[in-house]
Amino acid sequence: MRFALPLGTTFFMTFLVSGVATWRAIGLSLGAFETWMTSWMISWAVACPAMYFVMPRVRRWLGFFVEER
Repeated sequence: MRFALPLGTTFFMTFLVSGVATWRAIGLSLGAFETWMTSWMISWAVACPAMYFVMPRVRRWLGFFVEER
């Protein structure tokens, strides 16, 4: 779960966010799907390793503010 959660989270979030950003930038034109998929793969390649680095630090930081049950 430790490795699957950041992988899955970044997979779906970058898919959605890059889709919205592509749609806002170029609309539903020819080539929009290809542009979206290219943007998605680039953003996922950046987001996934970043999540592995950032998630433990965010968890620790949130531990100061949120009580776990």
